[in-house]
Amino acid sequence: MLPQPTVPTSLATLLAAVRPCLTAPSYRTFCQLVCGLIVAGGRRTVTGMLTGAGLARVWHHSRAHHLFAYARWSPDRLGLALLQLVAARLVPAGQPIELVIDDTLFRRRGRRVHAAYWTHDGSAADRRKIGYGNRWVICCVLVRLPFCSRPVALPVGFRLWRGKGTTTPVQLAVELVQLVAEAFPERRIDVVADAAYSSPALRALPEPVSWTLRLRRNARLDALAPPRTGRRGRPRLRGDRLGTPADLAATATFTGVEVLRYGVGQQITVTAVTCLWYEPFHTRTCRVVLIRETGTTTGYDLALLTTDLDSPPAAIVERYAARWSIEVAIFDAKQITGAGQARNRLRTAVERTVPFALLVQTLVVLWYTDHGDPAGDLAAIRAAAPWYTTKAEPSYADMH
Repeated sequence: MLPQPTVPTSLATLLAAVRPCLTAPSYRTFCQLVCGLIVAGGRRTVTGMLTGAGLARVWHHSRAHHLFAYARWSPDRLGLALLQLVAARLVPAGQPIELVIDDTLFRRRGRRVHAAYWTHDGSAADRRKIGYGNRWVICCVLVRLPFCSRPVALPVGFRLWRGKGTTTPVQLAVELVQLVAEAFPERRIDVVADAAYSSPALRALPEPVSWTLRLRRNARLDALAPPRTGRRGRPRLRGDRLGTPADLAATATFTGVEVLRYGVGQQITVTAVTCLWYEPFHTRTCRVVLIRETGTTTGYDLALLTTDLDSPPAAIVERYAARWSIEVAIFDAKQITGAGQARNRLRTAVERTVPFALLVQTLVVLWYTDHGDPAGDLAAIRAAAPWYTTKAEPSYADMH
């Protein structure tokens, strides 16, 4: 029998965190396919992972397919195990866990692919912005790496959307956040999402979880409910109508603050208004943060809404700006990690291959953080491309 490749000790230490989530045979296959996905030179299909691991002539390809289609393991358990590892290494004790939510389409072909539908695709080239494939809701944990000036999003939670008339993306996002809240009952959790992630499903969020999102321009806002009058009848659930964000901006007083967005310090003006957004949050108290960029004197440029009543407006602005890191993570997953390139069609296999690739991406960042050489890598890149003068820190492509 041909010898099997050995997993690097530094990587094996990280992989040990997910050992309780798999059976012994599945764990051995899992570790080898993780290595295969990292080093694969061609398409990252299941057999591509096997080839990348150097096992194409050692194992039958059915062993690799079995891990995704039939073996007993859960992407949720693996994701939470890695989140525990990330929190222990990269989230300071006592600090809230920051999550960012978004969804993306991994394009597929064929009518027999499980849960493949025509749906929104923000990366589509045509005006319709639709595509056919598997739509995934992704939950990432935000971390600050010692060698990066911007926050980095590490994928840890996943839900496959199953078409119209089923659980909505917002409901799927709430499920993921609830899993994290149950795993970290002693930690505060701050979630950031785009404007699309607003619906009555958010009323099911646990109390320690805050939700921050971009506010729609036509959102109807109300004052807090007035005190009870002591009279008979149902008390009011909300106060007088405040109007839209534009109505708030017309009478609000803005103050200047300095924020760090996208790795750059910027001067902006903000105002915050405590109110209710009854449609998605019912009677939960919220704050609207209106932002004016430099040069804007009327109206507002961006409106944010948050259920976090304690953090200052500048922190809310910086938190929402950090949402962009999930866009970078999804781009890297598709273009570098190779997530979504597997061609399987069975339900269980479809439900596992994309989460597997995204979890490997998280492992790669953790591995590089522990054992990488950022200064040496930057020096090598500048020596090979001396015209690349603006590169100041390693990207995921350098870590991979």
